[in-house]
Amino acid sequence: MAVDYEALKQLALDCGFSHVGMLDADTIEVRTEVREACAKDKCQAYGKNWVCPPACGTLEECGERIHRYKKGLIVQTTGELEDSFDLEGMEELTVNHTKSFDKFADLLRARYPDALILGDGMCKRCKTCTYPDNPCRFPEHQTSAMEAYGMVVSEVCQKNNIPYYYGPGTLTYVGCVLVE
Repeated sequence: MAVDYEALKQLALDCGFSHVGMLDADTIEVRTEVREACAKDKCQAYGKNWVCPPACGTLEECGERIHRYKKGLIVQTTGELEDSFDLEGMEELTVNHTKSFDKFADLLRARYPDALILGDGMCKRCKTCTYPDNPCRFPEHQTSAMEAYGMVVSEVCQKNNIPYYYGPGTLTYVGCVLVE
């Protein structure tokens, strides 16, 4: 079944994303330095979550998964903040992006079960992840972060002619899907 990317773009917008653009998988580079940043555990998820390194696979395995595809979409949620200390606005944007992303991911998986869906952070579905002692409770909903796969998110956006920065006082969350 051929993918109708224009229909997928509209579906993403209908799910609540601010911006949607095409993604050429050949522009994606997996970078050792991104994975090394993960290993420094600033987000406190390294080695503690099924969708983060090392559980999501080696950098080589992630690169192989990415390059099984040729095309996909970049999805973004952008919001305006009152100032750089607007934690309430940031939290609201996080909730909105997560809601849009989860809805879109579920609809996409129903249509294209082999799609690779990458989000903007660790999985937060469960209060405590079962990693590494027990299997994931919701493997059908697993979504690794673009960074977990070694991507520099701003670079992926730039190489696909999609803005990453929308001006002062804004914050943007980014995810992508690869589908064929």
